[in-house]
Amino acid sequence: MSTVAVVGTGVIGASWAGLFLAHGHDVVATDPAPGAEERLRDALEDTDRLRFVADAGEAAAAADFVQENGPEREDVKHALFAVLDEAARPDVILASSSSGLLPSVIARGCPRHPERVVIGHPFNPPHLIPLVEVVPGRETAPEVVDRAVAFYTSLGKRPIRLTREVPGHVANRLQAALWQEAYSLVERGIATVADIDTAIAYGPGLRWAVLGPFLNQHLSGGAGGLAHVLAHLGPPTEEWWRDLGRVHLTPELAETLVAGVDAELGGIGDDQLVAARDAVLNRLLAAKAAQPDLP
Repeated sequence: MSTVAVVGTGVIGASWAGLFLAHGHDVVATDPAPGAEERLRDALEDTDRLRFVADAGEAAAAADFVQENGPEREDVKHALFAVLDEAARPDVILASSSSGLLPSVIARGCPRHPERVVIGHPFNPPHLIPLVEVVPGRETAPEVVDRAVAFYTSLGKRPIRLTREVPGHVANRLQAALWQEAYSLVERGIATVADIDTAIAYGPGLRWAVLGPFLNQHLSGGAGGLAHVLAHLGPPTEEWWRDLGRVHLTPELAETLVAGVDAELGGIGDDQLVAARDAVLNRLLAAKAAQPDLP
């Protein structure tokens, strides 16, 4: 897969493009937004192997792999994938970065070869965060999933393969569960936005950055491991589940959340925050890579 088409070059697409280029691939990119090429080139350090074209079909026709990053709208996806399906060689995988749409829904735009449509959902920023969720649709060929997993692995990613499609995939559903309770705690006045960010970033989030929820829970059980935790903390955990808040994102709650974030930032700009976050991420990933016993 020497040439990768990046269709849509916003935040996610530009990050994908940087990763593909860094791993020696040629990139042909496309985005209909005015000034998209200039913004993409400004965002990348090395553009020697980058070509920008005006038409998504032209990009797909030149590609060995397509990574689509268009808007999260079914109608847009259908129209876009119809173009990609018509232009790309039959053996070329059409992977979507969609954060929640079902691949079977997206594949409706591919009447010729729906079997080559798969979700390849990254986590932002894709050039740093290793996770990619590979999700097949009802018609996706198993060998397409195998090839997609192999390709993402070759980029240094840590792909997970879902056995069936579900809205939001895995990681976003887990995040949504946390956000539901976080929003509810703010709405009920139990904690502020800043308090909740602190609770995660300086509490379980530190452990989650090293090991996942199951392995962390296993370690909290001492010699008895996960079996001990489930036996002794399972019943109270079930009580907490029943007490979790059910929240509606009303305009008033949205205003409270946004104001809370603004207060927490205290004038720190987004660019400054992103640079600090990415610097820590790089050091964390390097530290994890140096620990061979981490799964």
